Amino acid sequence: MEDLYQVGSITQTHGIRGEVKVFPLTDDISRFKNMKNLLLDAGKEGYISLEVENARPQKNLVILKFKGIDNINDIEKYKGHGLYVTKDNRVDLKEDEYFIADLIGCDVYLDSDKDNRFGTISDVMETGANDVYEITLESGKTVLVPAIKDCILDVDIEGGRMEIHLMEGLMD
Repeated sequence: MEDLYQVGSITQTHGIRGEVKVFPLTDDISRFKNMKNLLLDAGKEGYISLEVENARPQKNLVILKFKGIDNINDIEKYKGHGLYVTKDNRVDLKEDEYFIADLIGCDVYLDSDKDNRFGTISDVMETGANDVYEITLESGKTVLVPAIKDCILDVDIEGGRMEIHLMEGLMD
């Protein structure tokens, strides 16, 4: 099966007409308005393709209505299950925006030593101002690098490579 990316998780039903509340795994919940098809991880049943009929935000959640699911009993058993998109159905990103799933595992190189791998991105922390990349070195030590233009010089998602400038004080 092709790569799937989780975009949310059904938390509970909403009303009796088959709507669900979804906890979004995206930094912009308005993206759900543009999603047409989602895959529901139905456990032993496999993945079920669902067409989004309506999406609207509610506080920090999204209320989704799927075409053909018009009764609470049709969807209730999927509470706690994940919703996914295929790589082709992910939303388009702006320049210098990346999916976290694509960044994890990228090899990191320093601008001062482009031939020797510095480490690997092991986590991305989302903060209010900017993301912070956790880079795990061969020694197991981790270094936190802010995702700002002064530090992140080049990102090649297809090649799984990132070039950074390590600012003074980050390795102390």
